[in-house]
Amino acid sequence: MKLERVELLHVAIPLVTPFRTSFGTMTSKDTFLLHVVTDEAEGWSEFAADPEPLYCSEFVAGAEIVIRDFLLPRIAALPELTAAALGPAMAKIKGHELAKAAVETAVLDAELRAHGMPLATFLGAVHDWVPAGVSVDIKNSLPELLDDVERYLAEGYVRIKLKIEPGWDLEPVRAVRERFGDGLPLQVDANTAYTLADAEHLRRLDEYGLLLIEEPLEENNLHGHAQLQRRIATPVCLDESLHSARDTASAITMDACRVVNVKPARVGGYLEARRIHDVAAAHGVPVWCGGMLETGIGRAPNLALAALPGFTLPGDTSASSRYFAEDITEPFVLEDGHLPVPRTPGIGIDPLPDALRRFTTARRELYRTVR
Repeated sequence: MKLERVELLHVAIPLVTPFRTSFGTMTSKDTFLLHVVTDEAEGWSEFAADPEPLYCSEFVAGAEIVIRDFLLPRIAALPELTAAALGPAMAKIKGHELAKAAVETAVLDAELRAHGMPLATFLGAVHDWVPAGVSVDIKNSLPELLDDVERYLAEGYVRIKLKIEPGWDLEPVRAVRERFGDGLPLQVDANTAYTLADAEHLRRLDEYGLLLIEEPLEENNLHGHAQLQRRIATPVCLDESLHSARDTASAITMDACRVVNVKPARVGGYLEARRIHDVAAAHGVPVWCGGMLETGIGRAPNLALAALPGFTLPGDTSASSRYFAEDITEPFVLEDGHLPVPRTPGIGIDPLPDALRRFTTARRELYRTVR
């Protein structure tokens, strides 16, 4: 397979409601898609981060430069283009896992389409449907939170995740437990909002029987998370701190986490995400698939990953309607609390031409073969 052309499409899609976390509020999904054209097939991917480096160090404008000026020249020089060859080719570029993930996913999509193989089959999926959880952002009031949780449960979501921060933690959890009972699978996500000095405060969450507390301390602080885990009963789950299978193995060995959130974009793509799944499974540690408010282009491959056997907890693979009144692909619709795993070649979905045209704000060619 030979690389012929790479196109970047900047898209901006309004969210149905603002989404607030401890690091900011989003009102739209403002990112870019990569469209890779080879001599055998085409592929698509979505850059998962945002215009500002708030969730992580990467951001939209910076990723475009990295892909155009540093990643694509190395990839274009490969004698044969395969997803497996991308990791070694891009390895000398330090970091930039989300940019690398966008490139790898688009190339992998094209490669699997050329072979007529679904991504789910390639990764080793064992399920046709995956249970869907939903992430509930920080609200202005408890009644507003309870109304949203009630609505999501009525829609069929099988697990609720509450975003928390100092000042919005114990009371929201208590209110949800009192309203919906101890049987509701419930977890919280702090997005690095606390310090180890808050350990005694976070220990008060233990009485609510949470599935986990996600990334409570600053990013990459494995030692701190291990110390916190010794002081609380709620299982610590790491997200932002895990960038590779090696990080995951270290965190598990240190008891810095007892659950792993696998976000393919954050770890450089689906090949590394599968390795993280394998490492966690070998240690008996449950994993689940996190979300980045993806459009259908990013949601489809996440569903394929979430169908692997080690994904024993519901992920943030919500229906399209959770975030978008209109997506750029055919929507993913919740059925009995589950979403279907795409089973057509590649990532299993394509952008709808009319929707893509309306939501695209800029289009740039990053690479073209010189003939």
